[in-house]
Amino acid sequence: MPPLPLPLALTARLSPVAVLATAGWALASGPLAPAPAAGHQPVRKTAGQSSSAPAPTAGRTTYADAPAPCGAVPAATVKSLVPGAGTAGKEIPSTDTKLRRTCSWNALKGYDYRWLDVSFEITESDQAAQKQYKQRVTDKSGGGDVPGVGDAGYSVVNLTTEDKQQTREGTVLVRVSNALVVVTYNGSDFETKKAPGTDEINKGAIKAAKEAVRALEGGRTS
Repeated sequence: MPPLPLPLALTARLSPVAVLATAGWALASGPLAPAPAAGHQPVRKTAGQSSSAPAPTAGRTTYADAPAPCGAVPAATVKSLVPGAGTAGKEIPSTDTKLRRTCSWNALKGYDYRWLDVSFEITESDQAAQKQYKQRVTDKSGGGDVPGVGDAGYSVVNLTTEDKQQTREGTVLVRVSNALVVVTYNGSDFETKKAPGTDEINKGAIKAAKEAVRALEGGRTS
């Protein structure tokens, strides 16, 4: 059976130019559709931060540099989440690698397409990171808290359809002291034109986020 043509939006994702554009978009506010996916019923927290998280310290800087993002997710996880992708990943150029670094993995295996981005952002203080975290949670309404990761964690999943092709995308945002970890994970099936289930995408994004946080904490500077 010959390969099916890719929808325009996903064809663009497979080009190097679109890779850069996608990464910039994800770092600014996340590539999310305005409406949450059906069936996704997260536990909501009005403050956008888990109740057990410590209060941020304005002058403290735990992390001075963004770690290497392509080594943040184990090869086994990459193979599981993005079948057919090279486990080394591809780091996206950044204007300041001390403050922001992103790695991407993407592959089309048969008719199944998957894309994973992992980003680290370093802010000037815990307070600055908390402010950014709260703003992004507000911008990405419809999700819920992710317990047991960093000082605060949040996930949201959305479904979009273009030319009858569904794509489901999940984003996880985690604050760890003065650092933010942002993970984006999405997928499509070009044979059925359906998207992977909400649970699959959400769990995959959370798994990658937890491993990225462990990598960040392993390089703690103070």
